[in-house]
Amino acid sequence: MRVGLGYDVHRLVKGRDLVLGGVNIPFDRGLKGYSDADVLLHAVIDALLGAVSKGDIGKHFPPGDPRFKDISSLLLLKTAGKILKKGRIKINNIDTVIIAERPKLSSYTARMEKKIAACLKIAASKVCVKAKTAEGLGDTGKGRAIEAFAVCLVDTAK
Repeated sequence: MRVGLGYDVHRLVKGRDLVLGGVNIPFDRGLKGYSDADVLLHAVIDALLGAVSKGDIGKHFPPGDPRFKDISSLLLLKTAGKILKKGRIKINNIDTVIIAERPKLSSYTARMEKKIAACLKIAASKVCVKAKTAEGLGDTGKGRAIEAFAVCLVDTAK
């Protein structure tokens, strides 16, 4: 058994769609980034890659590479899943938290769990997405950014 930890943060900007956990969220701003800037999926990808000592999202999908410009992070997550599958690594569970003042995200978390699970070909019951606020603290608390953390447990027994 191995554990991986992932984290990501992106600023909110006008003129971008807000995508979290592969779900489009109605909001007046979106996350700034080279891909779709889905902080939740980026944290999950880093957790999965970290659990198997394969580096991080930037190593596999470097910003500035034209192949990844505005790409859906669901496609990046699928690729990370294939890396684990190739090594015959079994995902036991993924636990995540998104930190955002606005918009309120609790009504979207079940859809995010299903998208992540489908992308990785695991049961939705193995994925948990929680939404929290930063209680007005820092850039996230002031509504200027959204953060996400993810932890995963994988089984490397062959």
